[in-house]
Amino acid sequence: MKHRYLEVTYRQGKAVAGYLYLPRDVGTTSARTEDAGQGLRVDYDQNDNPIGVELTAPSLATPDRLNELMQKFGQAPLHAREWAPLQAA
Repeated sequence: MKHRYLEVTYRQGKAVAGYLYLPRDVGTTSARTEDAGQGLRVDYDQNDNPIGVELTAPSLATPDRLNELMQKFGQAPLHAREWAPLQAA
């Protein structure tokens, strides 16, 4: 996968979970997960590269907090269109 994207799961019109997929090679899987606070958990591959961010409490997630993680991972900040699935709820 070359591009990151946010996938959100809704129940009765409310966001209940989300996952921000980060660029990675096809077939890459999670080897470990780390709590990043504020309802965020980061998945890492076997080489300790971040491959995704789980939003276990989407109502607590903010673009600023996710962008802090993106900066830490050497990723570009989120664009408004990437964040839009959570704002729709």
